[in-house]
Amino acid sequence: MTIFLQRDGCIYDIDLSSGIDLSLPLRSGAENPNAFGAPLPVFSPVRVGSFVGSTAEGSPVNFYNVFFNPHGNGTHTECVGHIAQERYVLHDCLKEFHFWAKLVSLSPQACANGDQLLLCEQIETVLKPFEVDALVVRTLPNTSEKRQRQYTRTNPPYLQAEAASLLAEYGIRHLLIDLPSIDREEDGGALAAHKAFWRYPEAIRSDCTITELIYVPDEVPDGFYWLNLQTASFDLDVSPSKPVLFAIRPR
Repeated sequence: MTIFLQRDGCIYDIDLSSGIDLSLPLRSGAENPNAFGAPLPVFSPVRVGSFVGSTAEGSPVNFYNVFFNPHGNGTHTECVGHIAQERYVLHDCLKEFHFWAKLVSLSPQACANGDQLLLCEQIETVLKPFEVDALVVRTLPNTSEKRQRQYTRTNPPYLQAEAASLLAEYGIRHLLIDLPSIDREEDGGALAAHKAFWRYPEAIRSDCTITELIYVPDEVPDGFYWLNLQTASFDLDVSPSKPVLFAIRPR
């Protein structure tokens, strides 16, 4: 199915049959990315008396319990409720699901303290003010090992707080990135990049989201896309998510 959209006086075709899924499938056990010491996901059949919810064990249906941590176990989208003292839940904050997006590839830069950061000046080279609603960041090198990387106590790369502030200034409402967090793994609770992106607590951007632990295949070129951001309606600040990019073609 192909639809067309108009933007800035131009008309674009979008093929909805060729989406590019940026989410990582959540599996039971260790074959997932993991961060912040989160317990591993566990999928287990319900057992009640003689009933076992597994067709492999003779049941007519599969009927599983699922235990996981959205922030630590895989691709997830979060709202300002992740850091706010006030209660915000994602399904109240995210009311639109389709956005103009730009995919960029950036190499984290080594800093004097040994950390690896995405810097403000890097963002300035790849993004113009109010160019798109959503920015998708693929960090380099982009190895397939990201699909199962164990990030806990490794001090992964993160986003400079000034860069997060610039994204807010440039009108980016939805930031998607292949890192476990836009902030340092251990920062004493500062969460400077999260606060800068959401402008918390001075001028809260409650309709904006951050999606972490995506994976963008190498064969997907940098450029402009149409984004569908899919989440589940958990009554939480976060949900496992399925961001899907669609190529756009000028008519």
